[in-house]
Amino acid sequence: MVFVAGSVTKDATSANELFQLFEVGSLNRHTASTKMNAESSRSHLVFGVIIETTNLSNGQVVKGKLSLVDLAGSERAAKTGASAEQLREAQSINKSLSALGDVISALSSEQAFIPYRNNKLTMLMQDSLGGNAKTLMFVNISPADYNCDETVISLTYASRVKLITNDAQKNSDNKEIARLKQVIAKLKGGEAVEDEEQD
Repeated sequence: MVFVAGSVTKDATSANELFQLFEVGSLNRHTASTKMNAESSRSHLVFGVIIETTNLSNGQVVKGKLSLVDLAGSERAAKTGASAEQLREAQSINKSLSALGDVISALSSEQAFIPYRNNKLTMLMQDSLGGNAKTLMFVNISPADYNCDETVISLTYASRVKLITNDAQKNSDNKEIARLKQVIAKLKGGEAVEDEEQD
């Protein structure tokens, strides 16, 4: 799993608590008004949900990560009427989407080298795209004739994701491995570890 330095992991024990965390995360998203969209996303939004369950009868621990990624759309400056600041944001958005397109292309053609490190977005999405992951993309498109070019580009972009084939498998540990991982986490965090935990 990908970890971000300085990020905070929050626990949620119910759907309501998880939704509240989504709400807090959504408030950090930057939006602005343009000619094409009254609430245009000026940044991508990435939620990572780590789900862990323990089988009480045999101690087997199963972990999974669900990454919900809301990508800001690619924009054409001539249509948006964007300000100078919004144009800089659009350049950054387009650059990250281009890097993501390169990663998707490399994965779908099963190349040996996947350029995850070319952008912060692709580094962050690495465990959601390759290896032991299932990848789905939903595309929000405009029905207006005026936006036909953007619609075709978006659908073509998304169709490349369908070509990614990974061998997704269940991530599970037995009771002993799960216990040892907890000991390591405590040691890394500077916590004291009981003698029986180390045995």
